Amino acid sequence: GGVAEPGPGRLAMVFPGQGAQWPGMGRELLDTAPVFARSMAACEEALAAHVDWSLHDVVRGGPGAAAADRVDVVQPALFATMVSLAALWRSWGVEPDAVVGHSQGEIAAAVVAGALSLEDGAKVVALRSRALAALAGGGGMVSLALSRERAEEAIGPWTGRLSVAAVNGPASVVVSGDAAALAELTARCAASGVRARTVPVDYASHSAHVEGIEEDVLAALSGITPAASRVPLLSTVTGEWLDTTAMDAAYWYRNLRRTVRFDTAVRALAGQGHGVFLEVSPHPVLTAPVQDTAESAGAPDAVVTGTLRRGEGGIRRALTAAAELWVRGVPVDWRKVYEDWDAVRVDLPTYPFQQRRHWLTPAAPPPPPSADGGTDFWDLVERGDATELATALAVDAAPLRAVLPALGAWRHRHGTADPSGARRYRVVWHPVPDPPAPALDGTWLVLTPEGHEESGTVRDAVRALREHGAAVVTSAVAVAGADGAYTDARSGDATGGTAGGAPATGGA
Repeated sequence: GGVAEPGPGRLAMVFPGQGAQWPGMGRELLDTAPVFARSMAACEEALAAHVDWSLHDVVRGGPGAAAADRVDVVQPALFATMVSLAALWRSWGVEPDAVVGHSQGEIAAAVVAGALSLEDGAKVVALRSRALAALAGGGGMVSLALSRERAEEAIGPWTGRLSVAAVNGPASVVVSGDAAALAELTARCAASGVRARTVPVDYASHSAHVEGIEEDVLAALSGITPAASRVPLLSTVTGEWLDTTAMDAAYWYRNLRRTVRFDTAVRALAGQGHGVFLEVSPHPVLTAPVQDTAESAGAPDAVVTGTLRRGEGGIRRALTAAAELWVRGVPVDWRKVYEDWDAVRVDLPTYPFQQRRHWLTPAAPPPPPSADGGTDFWDLVERGDATELATALAVDAAPLRAVLPALGAWRHRHGTADPSGARRYRVVWHPVPDPPAPALDGTWLVLTPEGHEESGTVRDAVRALREHGAAVVTSAVAVAGADGAYTDARSGDATGGTAGGAPATGGA
């Protein structure tokens, strides 16, 4: 559950490398999500030219399926699953403003962004992983809970044999290289209290080992034709926005050889107004590093979530992920979500007396550009483009680049009012003044029973009349006759010359 909040910023889809896979990932979605199933079928067709195994058999775990722990099987299967999960998200109206991929995940990111066709993406992941299989048995990878600087110090004794393969967060790196050197490193970390976890692979991506397959990779991928992407792609090879027409065979070799600069990419995205990080994978392996990096970059309120989870690969988990985004202010087109299940529209309940709907209404759309065609200052800040802002302000762009991230962070913290107050029920008491006292005039006669002239009731009546402006005359009376008529005990005239009468009966 949750409470819908204002939009938290632009959305970046995150595609992890190897490690998110599990047996049966996406199997349930093949039967319950037609968009996902159609995308998987298209991926299988694209992969068929390069592999001799069935994608659906691998995902379903059927008899005779290729071994899912082979690098040339698991990487293409992960690629297809991530591309198809992205298609599912898009069918629900969740579109990325940017994409970022970790190691082999960048191949899926390139396809989703439009930098590679599905056919070229399938070719890259299938042929490159086949070449990578030649390295199996000679290396490995270890995850360390250290900063990059401390990790480089830790692997110092094995210079040339170990490398920093990936920097995932402020205190999360992966080291790769010779298996024997990794074993020695792991033992030393255990002795010194440093958390070290062996990654279940028997090859060393992002290390000198990869240089042995450089010619094979370049030759296998020589025919791909990258294009300018429709969605911006922030490269984890360069740590910067990428002209995706350069994602040729040489780029995909560098993607396999160089250190993965994932933390640099996340910092750049967070600093430029991307407040939502959606990991598109069968299991969230990068959400914790993304959260840590975003916090260290000054974006502690960033929305970070995954899609599926290990053992939870069905539509229920996917819809839960969509709801997690929705309650944090990310638009989801729920009409499209339910189209595949022929959902029936029903009237929402109302309050029993007011007959008013108590469901939240969508937020008002953002204001249009100013009448002169210009753009609001804070809109320019949120875009994160120093050159555009400098042009609008007619100042030099260089100083703005230094302060723009801080302005964006301040805007994120203070630019949106807390909406919760408008949704709370309040009881407020407003005091109502007493009505004005009636004003009396003239002489009023107060009749009192004989023997009760000085009773408290008489005194109170006389005082009240005088406080309201009346002149008061009192007279004792006796009741005579069956009809209960009053007779003046002293004068026999109970009403003459007075403006009003007020009988006082004591306690009777």
